[in-house]
Amino acid sequence: MRTCSVALSLLVLIACRAQAQHTAPLVTDVHEHTHNEPHPKVLDEDRFHTSRDGAPIYLPEEQDAFSFVVFGDRTGGPHEGINVLAQAVADANLIEPDLVMTVGDLINGYNQTDGWMEQMRQYKLVMNSLLCPWFPVAGNHDIYWRGPDKPEGEHEASYEMHFGPLWYAFEHKNSWFIVLYTDEGNPETGEKNFNRPEAQRMSPEQFAWLEGTLSEVTHDAEHVFVFMHHPRWLGRYGTDWDRVHELLVDAGNVSAVFAGHIHRMRYDPSDGIEYIALATVGGGQSGLSPEAGYLHHFNIVTVRENQIALSSVPVGGVMDVRAITGEVSSAAERLARMVPALGPTPEMSADGAVSGELTVTLTNPVDYEIEIELTPSSPDARWSVTPDHTHARIGPGATGEFTFHLGRPGGGLDGFVRPVSLTLGADLLTEHARYPVRATTVEVPRTLVLPEPATPQTERVLALDGASGGVWVSRDAVSLEPGPFTIEAWVRPESLAGRDAVVDQGEFGLRLEDGHPIFTARVGNRWADAALPEGAALNAGEWAHLAGVFDGSEVRLYLDGELVANTPASGSIRAAGQPLAIGADTWSDALHNTFHGQIDEVRLSTGARYSGDRFDPARRLGSDADTRLLLHMDAGIGPYLYDSSGRGAHPDVVVPAAVSVSP
Repeated sequence: MRTCSVALSLLVLIACRAQAQHTAPLVTDVHEHTHNEPHPKVLDEDRFHTSRDGAPIYLPEEQDAFSFVVFGDRTGGPHEGINVLAQAVADANLIEPDLVMTVGDLINGYNQTDGWMEQMRQYKLVMNSLLCPWFPVAGNHDIYWRGPDKPEGEHEASYEMHFGPLWYAFEHKNSWFIVLYTDEGNPETGEKNFNRPEAQRMSPEQFAWLEGTLSEVTHDAEHVFVFMHHPRWLGRYGTDWDRVHELLVDAGNVSAVFAGHIHRMRYDPSDGIEYIALATVGGGQSGLSPEAGYLHHFNIVTVRENQIALSSVPVGGVMDVRAITGEVSSAAERLARMVPALGPTPEMSADGAVSGELTVTLTNPVDYEIEIELTPSSPDARWSVTPDHTHARIGPGATGEFTFHLGRPGGGLDGFVRPVSLTLGADLLTEHARYPVRATTVEVPRTLVLPEPATPQTERVLALDGASGGVWVSRDAVSLEPGPFTIEAWVRPESLAGRDAVVDQGEFGLRLEDGHPIFTARVGNRWADAALPEGAALNAGEWAHLAGVFDGSEVRLYLDGELVANTPASGSIRAAGQPLAIGADTWSDALHNTFHGQIDEVRLSTGARYSGDRFDPARRLGSDADTRLLLHMDAGIGPYLYDSSGRGAHPDVVVPAAVSVSP
């Protein structure tokens, strides 16, 4: 049974979440393998069992190893830093090291006895939730007194009464741990001030104790580890570190020295000793560069006979394997796939003006409470959307409804018109943890009210250069039932090399492969292709009519009205799940494989519009009750092509696609 305080652990999940999200776990070997050797491996038949033949399997050499954790400064930051400490305790309990060391500044201090005692009790309450022993180190925040009636030694007496000796050493698994005190003060005046070198000297008493400990107590240890608060090796914390360093070097078995105080990580090896400064565990943190060591973290030290391994983990970066049950994992997947239902969209007039409300409905699909945030945005700065974001908690199976006001001034439609998108962030809230899921962004459907253009005097077509561009039909703009349908277009390829997409919606499409037309559709869970027979292809520079038909039992491809291929395919096509592209493929809401040539008269219809072996394709297609999209390519308003189906799809022309005069 784990004994950590769940209540305290839960306090920090929100506080640490932002850091955990933007900081990848820094589980890196800081030696870059310059100090560590490969672990010994052996062939040992007594420890290996199989009933099969095969290549030899090498086993690790059996040797003792253990790990300990080092916490950085707790203080110098907001009161909520105690929650970060509690999260670090919860993380350490998941790792279960042999012990936890600190490097000082355990409490905010700089106060008098009553305040000091309250902070001491709070710190110890959190740390005593560790499953393993922990060991204090005194820092300036733990010792310095502020106010009247300052006692001799300031808070030293209280510290030793409630935390332990100012310096001490202990043994564990043939390694010794030495704790030093770096705030003894000026020996003549008693002043404690880490900014003054004369107040940052090691007393003869402590130096003699350290010298005797290294020579008489720890000399047979495999490793000696030293812990203190001020990183005196940096030179600005006292003037006598060189003589201490010489003692450590002469001992021959001091592997590493750990300190804190500076609230950032740094590594300064010297004379075979690894000097390591930690950042913070709840202390004041600038966060200038988490990846470069400005973060809340703790170090993990793995100790073997001839070497140590060092790694750092951001607070909140350790995951509880036992907490990720199948139920939680499945709930996270369902939540990540949750899509908001968008109500009727305010109409955009022909001059681009919009004013109205959009209703967004979210139904919690899981058996846990969730917390959501909806954030609207658009690269078109002329939009105004209020509120600029909204967040809420939604109970299991419950529904939340949210309203946004959308406004945009008139003045005409131009090439810089862009839609509004909504980004949905969601967190799964379980009893013990908060699990953010991948954010989802959906485009707010636009309802364009455009005047029907006059019949053009000059026929125009969509001209594409084969490099980029195309026409983009919003995923919500075209409604296609899952049954039979027909897609058709007139095409004039300029090149017959490579893949040229004519129409693509992800679940179906028309394309050319080296000038070879293919109609493909995903019927049920299978793809069915109808392709022009081998040896036949379109002619570059010549117009051809292509039609793909699915009638519920087969897919058919027609070329200039003649049936050229058919493939059995029973079932239904899935509903549109992504935008429809003209003149390109659409993958991950982006355009690829742009057509090289011209495209005209694109029509999408429900039902099998063509049957039999032959029909006469019209050069200009018409609209009827079955038509879902009809693009003559003759007229555009701003960045939109006019949809002549009467259903107002009006797709976007993505530059550098262009509508040009037909040859």
